[in-house]
Amino acid sequence: MLQLCKLTDSLLISNSRSACDDGLLSGEGVTFCINVSKQQPFPGLRIGILRVPVFDDPAENIHKYFDRCADAIEGAGKAGGKTLVYCKNGRSRSATICTAYLMKYRHLSLREAFELVKSARPAVEPNEGFWEQLQRYEGELQSRQIGANSSTNG
Repeated sequence: MLQLCKLTDSLLISNSRSACDDGLLSGEGVTFCINVSKQQPFPGLRIGILRVPVFDDPAENIHKYFDRCADAIEGAGKAGGKTLVYCKNGRSRSATICTAYLMKYRHLSLREAFELVKSARPAVEPNEGFWEQLQRYEGELQSRQIGANSSTNG
């Protein structure tokens, strides 16, 4: 079944088959795609694209893309657009990137962010290595917040 699962007003998640259905993307108003894979195709539409070249392998460093992807999703949303994040099956890589975005910009805990993604797309299941990288990112975001608060209060 072809479908785009809505996480927020400006963020969707899917698999690569759905992501390459130009009619589906046009219908949803998608303006930017993040392809979290090394080999999956991009849609044919002329929209913004970003490739995150990682395999669904626990040893892959997906963490180094968290801020860049989150900032791109937020930027597209602020410009009035919608971002679709996808990987081959829409289960591990894309879910990891979406969860990182929700933690950074929606200020959700890892558990809250993941539950939001899982409720929109029940098939999601980041691999063990990606989950550990999300746990590390949650700690980093908390440290940044503490640092930002102490510099504004001083």
